[in-house]
Amino acid sequence: MYYIGVDLGTSAVKLLLMDGAGKIVNVVSKEYPLYFPNPGWSEQHPEDWYDRSVEGIKELVAGVDASEVAGISFGGQMHGLVILDENDEVIRPAILWNDGRTIEENDYLNNVIGKDKLSEYTANISFTGFTASKILWVKNKEPENFARIKKIMLPKDYLAYRLTGVHCTDYSDASGTLLLDVKNKRWSKEMIEICGISEEMLPKLYESFEKVGTLKGDVAKELGLSDKVIVAAGAGDNAAAAVGTGTVGNGSCNISLGTSGTIFISNDTFGVDEHNALHSFDHADGHYHLMGCMLSAASCNKWWMDEIIGTKDYAAEQKNIDKLGENSVYFLPYLMGERSPHNDSLVRGGFFGLSLDTTRADMTLAVLEGVAFAIRDSFEAAKSLGIKIERTKICGGGAKSPLWKKIIANVLNIKVDVIAAEEGPALGGAMLAAVANGEYASVKAAADAIVKVVDTVEPDEELVKKYDERYAHFVKLYPAVKGLYR
Repeated sequence: MYYIGVDLGTSAVKLLLMDGAGKIVNVVSKEYPLYFPNPGWSEQHPEDWYDRSVEGIKELVAGVDASEVAGISFGGQMHGLVILDENDEVIRPAILWNDGRTIEENDYLNNVIGKDKLSEYTANISFTGFTASKILWVKNKEPENFARIKKIMLPKDYLAYRLTGVHCTDYSDASGTLLLDVKNKRWSKEMIEICGISEEMLPKLYESFEKVGTLKGDVAKELGLSDKVIVAAGAGDNAAAAVGTGTVGNGSCNISLGTSGTIFISNDTFGVDEHNALHSFDHADGHYHLMGCMLSAASCNKWWMDEIIGTKDYAAEQKNIDKLGENSVYFLPYLMGERSPHNDSLVRGGFFGLSLDTTRADMTLAVLEGVAFAIRDSFEAAKSLGIKIERTKICGGGAKSPLWKKIIANVLNIKVDVIAAEEGPALGGAMLAAVANGEYASVKAAADAIVKVVDTVEPDEELVKKYDERYAHFVKLYPAVKGLYR
């Protein structure tokens, strides 16, 4: 049997075909536009997601026996707001995870409703990108659109709806809405009331590996697949990426260096850090996880290379960088504001310590180190809970850099495991579909069978000491500059 994983990203949808043993048969990617109608805003058209996904699935299965395709599931960009009217038509463009328009609504939730109450209701506080503040923004700024809302969805769930006709979501993705009681896995009645919506507007909740339906007849015909193909709920992109890297089970860790950056810690039991610096979410394996999320990770390097230096040869820029731990230049990677642990949508990035002898290589290294230091901010919050992490998996575009992996290993002083097939959320989605179809007894069983570690980057004791000293300077920079952006 074959399984399709759909990774609905910010710039493209990536589709992966996996056989029942976990072998990757084909991968297809289809890009779509991203719109910035006002400074700090970020939107997309859900129809683009669906159209490109349909094109991609057709291309993906062109070389195989389509009757052998048994399941489809997803990993998707989190927090986005998709609103449908009484005819299930999209009311307005989707407001995305990296959209910063909801500063007022975010402040209202954290400071008027109060962080303590939010944490009690949902295990989390409000961040600018979360869905609840977007709902309040539509209510406050577009009341005519708010009045038309009949269904509220997350991005990947719009695809599931178009494929099956079922309004659904999973617990991991719903955790990032600030509408879910994460500990008890149910919609929060208090948050529903605060947002002025009804529970009927929200989709039905599923575990990530549960079947939500099968392909509608007309969709199956268009795709050239059977209408018996099951569709599983899927997961938020980070939870799906964690499945794809085998980050399931108690104490397992994954670092993602994608457009955004995350440190993802899987736990069997529910937990919240006292300052809510980390997100406390449900995991795609049926348990829980803690996650620190920074808004700009590999995108910092892409910005530096593409827009400032003007090159696409990333490897060449990193080739001759060897004096690690000795850089006098620092970089704050807050190009879109920051989430974990600062929760500051106004702060911006910057270089510090520049002098006349600063080189291009120094600044390139500072970008890579700045992202690693920001990930350590969240890592330190996890350590404050008594969580001991000795190794991590790594994924995302940035994980292709040997230099960046070495920096991460030494900044965090942990072993970094490199896996054989780094396909992130798309592979995780396919694995969830396989579990839903009974190919594997559990997500853990699928991960144990499919995910293989092929290399490990070990920290160096002397370099760890150097980076400890540099990190001690890095943590002083944000408090020193945050007032400049108010």
